[in-house]
Amino acid sequence: MPSLINGAASLRALLRPTTDERQAKLSGAGAGGAAGLFKMFKLLPMLTTGCKMAALLGRHNRAPLLADHAPTVTLFGHQRGRLSLAIHEDTRAPPVFLIELPMLAAALHREMATGTVKLALESDTRSARRRLLEEYVWAVYCNGRKAGYAIRRKDASDDDRHVLRLLRGVSMGAGVLPPAPDERGGAGATPSAGPDGELTYMRARVERVVGSKDSEAFYMINPDDGSDRGADSAPELSIFLVRKK
Repeated sequence: MPSLINGAASLRALLRPTTDERQAKLSGAGAGGAAGLFKMFKLLPMLTTGCKMAALLGRHNRAPLLADHAPTVTLFGHQRGRLSLAIHEDTRAPPVFLIELPMLAAALHREMATGTVKLALESDTRSARRRLLEEYVWAVYCNGRKAGYAIRRKDASDDDRHVLRLLRGVSMGAGVLPPAPDERGGAGATPSAGPDGELTYMRARVERVVGSKDSEAFYMINPDDGSDRGADSAPELSIFLVRKK
């Protein structure tokens, strides 16, 4: 199937100029599992909070990457369960966009190992009274391949609230969260994981690009932008939302 990212004019208008460095692949491509998730960041330092949580990014010898009002994107889900996407304007408030994607968290981890992840959400519905992020039904593509359809959640589920409550003070990071209390002790569960495997998350501050009232894009800012890239360079993450005219 042709890549939606490269084929749709509305998406092309959102794409930033790329360089050879931005298109370089990780030398470790092909290694599956959660390894790609943790390469999203240089995890410095590690936090110890009673669960396996990756650190917030903090480099005291460099200027902040983004202003305080920059949006935040969170991807989370159990390793053998579906992945959810949340977009926050303020992590202390409910997300402005929350959706369960039609793909497993493990599938995203494999895509991350390739070095580039482009998520595209396309809405066929159109309402003059609704903003783009308020549309409900979305076709979801990952790296140009259609994953299926998803419906935006108007209200967070109990599981969503559990994750967002744990990450309330986190601005950037990746790691593993403890499962909700009612998920512990199930068949196949361990103290740090529910029956669907470990609950992983990735959160990033992003640059928001508004192409029009029908198209927006969110680009993760690489903490190592401008530095030498090697096998441990962080993959690129881009999220596109487009409403058909």
